Amino acid sequence: MSQTIVTLDDTTFDEHVKAADVPVLVDFWAEWCGPCKMIAPVLEEIAAEQAGKLEIAKLNIDENLDVTRRYDVMSIPTLILFKDGEPKVRLIGAKPKGLLVQELSGYL
Repeated sequence: MSQTIVTLDDTTFDEHVKAADVPVLVDFWAEWCGPCKMIAPVLEEIAAEQAGKLEIAKLNIDENLDVTRRYDVMSIPTLILFKDGEPKVRLIGAKPKGLLVQELSGYL
């Protein structure tokens, strides 16, 4: 994993998302998820390109059931964009980079 993507867990999630100065896109994923692996390089690119405007974080659903349940994550990958600590956009499934950026553009 790159230095541009933060790894969160049940204990760090709330503090990190609420304290962020920029919107945080959280990738809810699992090691066994094929589409999650497909979207990972896309998220790396977006994290590098949007540095300073958007932060990308990953949360493993198998290891962090509290946050996963709280946000009703039923299928993965699920991407939730948090702004000012509140969920604003929910994207489900692997999407091409252009589409992801377009759907997030209103918050960048």
